[in-house]
Amino acid sequence: MKSAAVLFLVINCLSRCHGRSCFSETKYCVKASEAEMGWTCDLGPQHSGATQIDAGQGQVVMRNDKSEAFVLSGSTWTRLGSLPIRHISVGPAGIWGVDNNVYFHVFSGQNLNQVDAGGQDKIAGVTSSSTIHCLSAGASPLKEGDSLTWTTFPGALMYISCSSYGCWGVNSGQQIYFTVNSHIKTDSCQIRGWTRVEGAAIMVEVGTDGTVFVVNVHGNLYQRTGISADVPHGTGWFQIPLSNNIKHASYDLGNLWLVINGGIIAKCSQ
Repeated sequence: MKSAAVLFLVINCLSRCHGRSCFSETKYCVKASEAEMGWTCDLGPQHSGATQIDAGQGQVVMRNDKSEAFVLSGSTWTRLGSLPIRHISVGPAGIWGVDNNVYFHVFSGQNLNQVDAGGQDKIAGVTSSSTIHCLSAGASPLKEGDSLTWTTFPGALMYISCSSYGCWGVNSGQQIYFTVNSHIKTDSCQIRGWTRVEGAAIMVEVGTDGTVFVVNVHGNLYQRTGISADVPHGTGWFQIPLSNNIKHASYDLGNLWLVINGGIIAKCSQ
């Protein structure tokens, strides 16, 4: 009944905010001007109990509160196997999921808590003890049953996300980091170290094109501004004036996908 009530409120909000950049789990709708990088949000394909979503290479995957993994086919969520999944990611390296162990069409490997497939044919992830790892071999040549060799990075993170510009991470203290002037190379796992970026977050997601979003402990969503090849870490943060109950965010091909409290999925565009 709670999910149904939340869904009703979301639909009610969207109907009253047609044509404006707004989205809310509650009765509040927020309008953003074009100068504020406004986003227009609609309900996406729904699935009961959605907790985490990831988009990349034109695909969208999702995990629910029963640890089930799904891929979006048109407007329908299709179950991906029967293994329980803690976190799922899709990108240039394919679809990867973790439930302590790593699975890619049932590949087992490093004992990871979160995984990211957004790098250029590279997989990165973090363990429950915050150690950071990169799959030493590219994902493309792998076959089911192959063993996986991992490189350990310096530092301690609870969340990591990568693109061709570099890797972003968040630690247990909600501090945000970026790999300085480097990224996971296509032929090996190497970084030049981490630099602190101002701000605080509990998760960070990077689109394949280098677009960066973070969610803070209050459920607020921010986008990194000023990102370029010359300034890959960007210059500042802009708060996107949407719901303050956002649980997870992901971006791909101009679409911003959100999961808010209550398991509601939204699809936003500028």
